[in-house]
Amino acid sequence: MKCITVVCHVLVLVLCLSSAEDFDWTKNDHGSFYYGTFPAGFSWGAGSSAYQTEGAWDKDGKGLSIWDVFSHKKGKIQQNDTGDSSCEGYHKFKDDVSLMKELKLNHYRFSISWPRIIPTGIKSDHINEKGIQYYDELINHLLESKITPIVTLYHWDLPQVLQEKYGGWQNITMVNHFNEFANLCFERFGNRVKNWITFNNPWVVEGYETGEHAPGLRLRGTGAYRAAHHIIKAHAKVWHSYDTQWRAKQKGLVGISLSGDWGEPVDISNQKDIEAAERYVQFYLGWFATPIFHGDYPQVMKDFIGRKSVQQGLGTSRLPTFSPQEKSYIKGTCDFLGIGHFTTRYITQKSNPSGRSSGSYFTDRDLAELVDPRWPDPGSEWLYSVPWGFRRLLNFVKTQYGNPMVYVTENGVSEKMLCTELCDDWRIQYYKDYINEMLKAIKDGANVKGYTAWSLLDKFEWDEGYSERFGLYYVDFRNKNKPRYPKASVQFYKRIISSNGFPNQREVENWRRKAVETCSSSNQLLAADPLTSHMEMVTEIVVPTVCTLSILLSAIFLMFLLRRRN
Repeated sequence: MKCITVVCHVLVLVLCLSSAEDFDWTKNDHGSFYYGTFPAGFSWGAGSSAYQTEGAWDKDGKGLSIWDVFSHKKGKIQQNDTGDSSCEGYHKFKDDVSLMKELKLNHYRFSISWPRIIPTGIKSDHINEKGIQYYDELINHLLESKITPIVTLYHWDLPQVLQEKYGGWQNITMVNHFNEFANLCFERFGNRVKNWITFNNPWVVEGYETGEHAPGLRLRGTGAYRAAHHIIKAHAKVWHSYDTQWRAKQKGLVGISLSGDWGEPVDISNQKDIEAAERYVQFYLGWFATPIFHGDYPQVMKDFIGRKSVQQGLGTSRLPTFSPQEKSYIKGTCDFLGIGHFTTRYITQKSNPSGRSSGSYFTDRDLAELVDPRWPDPGSEWLYSVPWGFRRLLNFVKTQYGNPMVYVTENGVSEKMLCTELCDDWRIQYYKDYINEMLKAIKDGANVKGYTAWSLLDKFEWDEGYSERFGLYYVDFRNKNKPRYPKASVQFYKRIISSNGFPNQREVENWRRKAVETCSSSNQLLAADPLTSHMEMVTEIVVPTVCTLSILLSAIFLMFLLRRRN
């Protein structure tokens, strides 16, 4: 996920939402940290996706995905990284389930690779039983460990054959192919999987708009809208298939996971800024949520894209339309809503020039995104820590969509330091603050049932390769065995889970202190005998290899100084 940002100093407006029947953009109800616990039965989890973690890209009959092909093209991914081996999750899933047990997770969210079980994406061509067997074993191992599987059917890895043969999500035929894939999953896994997510964050259709993601097409102003239109139809068809064919006997739920940054008006007394902020959220979250809950695109999208299309001299809007029958078919196709959230932007009105070649998703919105330079930004260039935006987004969902059942399906923070520390104090702070804002939203009345930390492991981060790390567990990608090491945030998150929230200030502060002590002792163990650690680096180490080199150089320099002194 990526956003275009303009770094600009603005007045800090710390705003939170109180519960209200209608969303109030001007409500300023910020409070201090809230100590309390979550409702009984609240589900705690962590997440991953197939292409980002599995590796084994060409093993056991798996077909090519658009990300396999895209990442192999030079210059598309930072450092020309690929997901060919990634975390080797395909081979190490039992080890990873052991990590989940140690964390005491209630659920684990992962995705099924479409080309791993249907290599060409076309069911009638071939079903890969070895791929089916892998997911069977993973699901069974989770259930044996009393961890609920939450399964995503599509996390961006479209079979390459469907891209080449039909143009991928630009083609309406994807709806039926995806439905066949989904029904195969329901048939083979639905007796054990009761929580299905059709699509993960379909907002990220940059692969059809800017070309920054697979399949790398630049269809500005049309590509993203057309892909999204077919994805919404595919989601609805799968929901109806489950509802009519599987629900009675499997008794599961089908939802969708939508990402949404929060947009806050720069000036809450300026109506144009308030409208721009709402437009930002509607073009982001509402693009998919509004059709699914209300049957059609947000009115503001239809108005703005339609007007821009006319100004371009086009006969029809670049935003496709749903027929009356399609609207009723799509409306209400959501048993639960997955929300992925990471950050917030300040939003102000900005009119973009109109012309025949100027139309795009980003210019259609007529707004500018701003950030406060004082917001912490430990990792990805787009990700600033702004906890209060999370509460406001969850309350927006509550008021806009009839307070649906919500699972937070992604929330977390990356790091960008070259020498990664296991002592990820900034991640502890991020989780503490964001989870607390979620607790406040539940107190406001938001129907949030579960939380998924993103992510369980460091992994392949799409066009950023391995340069960004979101994991609770550090993965040494330079080591062929891809060993995992717990960061301090593991201990902190584990305490939140075991206490089901934040019991009191003294205890929460004690969690943090103990978590940092644990990771510090791990670093000290390595530093105590750096030469031995260096010799063992190719097999098992305690801290990242880049840090091992730093420790070695420091030790050699210290020995040199001591010899000179003697």
